[in-house]
Amino acid sequence: MRNIDPVEDLIALLARLPGYGRRSARRAVLRMLMDPQRQMLPLADALRNAAEAVLPCDVCGNLDTRSPCHICDDPQRMQGLICVVEGVADLWALERAQAHRGSYHVLGGTLSALAGIGPEDLRIQPLLARIEAGGVEEIIIALPVTVDGATTAHVLMDRLGDTGVPVTRLAQGVPIGGALDVLDDGTLAAALRARRPA
Repeated sequence: MRNIDPVEDLIALLARLPGYGRRSARRAVLRMLMDPQRQMLPLADALRNAAEAVLPCDVCGNLDTRSPCHICDDPQRMQGLICVVEGVADLWALERAQAHRGSYHVLGGTLSALAGIGPEDLRIQPLLARIEAGGVEEIIIALPVTVDGATTAHVLMDRLGDTGVPVTRLAQGVPIGGALDVLDDGTLAAALRARRPA
């Protein structure tokens, strides 16, 4: 049995995170090792606490410490206005921009023939169940402007067509090939305000 170097193991784990390569992971680990009491141990505690406390919302799919999440449980929000997003990062981006005061529905991805992701792999059925339960006044499709995002939007519009609920899409401001979680707040807000019928 081979002994694993804890420093190399930590570097390898950090290098798996988005935005981190081996070099940036190595720099982060070095920084933490220089002052483990203030840098590393609090981070380890925070990671453990988050891993134990955070769960997906049964209603929308957001990540929170409770289910329903604080967005779904907020009486000040327009619960009948559902913004459909690819992932939690997109939901958080829209929240950061304070552009949407309704509720959300996280699909958990987009359709992709190359990755083998079909409609049954996405949270489309729970969305239809929310509509069937009543009270939904509008669905906003806020998916990435990519081939997979457009395909997913087309399938969603097809499935939502028989519900009688108006469906809109984000309009200006979202560039072709752009992901919502990397756009600035003003662009997101403008795109949401300028939505149009799908």
